[in-house]
Amino acid sequence: MSTTSAMPTSPSTTATTTRPSAGRVSFVGAGPGDASLLTVRAAELLAQADVVIVEAPEQEALVTNGAEVVDGGTNASGEILTHAARGKLVVKHAKTGAHVVRLMVGDPFTYATGPEEAMACAKAGISFEVVPGISSVSAVPAYAGVPLTDKQHREFKVVSVGDSTVDWSEAARHETLVLLSAVGRIAEVATGLVAAGRSPETPVAMTRLGTTTRQETVVSTLENIAADAAASQMAPPAIIVVGEVVAMRDALSWFETKPLYGWRVLVPRTKEQSQTLAARLRMYGAVSEEVPTISVEPPRNPQQMDKAVRGLVEGRYEWVAFTSVNAVKAVREKFEEYGLDARAFSGLKIAAVGEKTAQAIETWGIRPDLVPSGEQSGRGLLEDWPPFDELLDPINRVFLPRADIATETLAAGLVELGWEVDDVTAYRTVRASPPPAPTREAIKSGKFDAVLFTSSSTVRNLVGIAGKPHATTIIACIGPATAKTAEEHGLRVDVMAEKPSAEELADALAQFGEQRRVQFLEAGEPVLRPSQKKPSSRRKA
Repeated sequence: MSTTSAMPTSPSTTATTTRPSAGRVSFVGAGPGDASLLTVRAAELLAQADVVIVEAPEQEALVTNGAEVVDGGTNASGEILTHAARGKLVVKHAKTGAHVVRLMVGDPFTYATGPEEAMACAKAGISFEVVPGISSVSAVPAYAGVPLTDKQHREFKVVSVGDSTVDWSEAARHETLVLLSAVGRIAEVATGLVAAGRSPETPVAMTRLGTTTRQETVVSTLENIAADAAASQMAPPAIIVVGEVVAMRDALSWFETKPLYGWRVLVPRTKEQSQTLAARLRMYGAVSEEVPTISVEPPRNPQQMDKAVRGLVEGRYEWVAFTSVNAVKAVREKFEEYGLDARAFSGLKIAAVGEKTAQAIETWGIRPDLVPSGEQSGRGLLEDWPPFDELLDPINRVFLPRADIATETLAAGLVELGWEVDDVTAYRTVRASPPPAPTREAIKSGKFDAVLFTSSSTVRNLVGIAGKPHATTIIACIGPATAKTAEEHGLRVDVMAEKPSAEELADALAQFGEQRRVQFLEAGEPVLRPSQKKPSSRRKA
């Protein structure tokens, strides 16, 4: 028996060296649109995948592990792939030995091409698994506030319309209908159902882009739905529910009534700092767009930081005062550079300017000795800082690592309390390059509903690289200092956080949005976003 190697190998080893073994395929339901509706198993497989075959452009954002992303929705000519073509595509990539995740809208085996593609894998001898996803059939009506069943209505029928011939006399017998791929034929559908005996006054709800912050629902009747859908420019993808259950939407609509629903909010921050704020805004129904205005970089002259860290280790300081998360990060990076860890802080007292900074310190395994009891700022920290006492304090020096453009308030206040301060530049904040032209135009023309400023530097930098926000745009600031800077730049401050944190700022904007929404409803007017109202006057401070 001949071998392919001079060294003895097992049969299985020989097989893998002569040709790649067949890969495996995971047919994964991505849900109806909202990325947070992914199942735990779906997220696990996406993190493990070598190749991810998507069928909608927005699904690419779900791939964060560097896997190859393949378009399984259309071919190079932009034509929609057939079931057979998609099956061949899946098999082709699996035969390379890759772990292929076939990401499918909704559920792979519910009104999707999953069965056909899985059958292609079975015929090719490729192992596969199916991970169910939340189907748009139930999820989109739920997000629209339309239950498919209740105590009075116990059954529903799903009809995939598309270009097929439907017996509406049979479908009309079911009290609740869920219609898929029916937007383009809604006039024909309504006519068929009325002709089959359904009342022209039967309620209808058409929801497009369901479960996303662009969701839009039109509620009408069989008699008027075609005209109302056309007037609202409804387009696929949309789910249509026909039946008396639609009437419950008035009381059960929970998603589209969020305080910031559909708001387009500009978040001018550094990329890593914007994640928690963006998540909070999504919770309130807003769509956030992050525009980098600040880049955090090391100081031009690192010797000052090197000297301060050596002094810290040698016992030069009584206190270390951290004024930001970035300051904590800068000192930690310098520690790692020197091979130090949190034990270097032994015997030192640690102060944090606020809760967020304190949390960053605590991830280091250190609990701060001093956090402001009132206003979370340098001024608030000074109010609680003890004066230097020669009898109680063995050392009178404070290490203050901060940004190159930070204010002198804290350092000057500590000096007045009798302390000597090593005011050290730990990092630089550099103005980012201007955003793309469409974003700049959106800022100036009022296409953003709100702008959230989280520091004075974000105000100065945004105005510098993109211009002033339009007069209709709601301006929200994280604290008094930021608000003052905004007013100095000719902006009217509409919202200010009670505490200087990103989450508090989002909460304050949501409270403002809810009060505004209630005012519209009490006046009997449609609820409009700020970007939908355009006064002629420019913003003035």
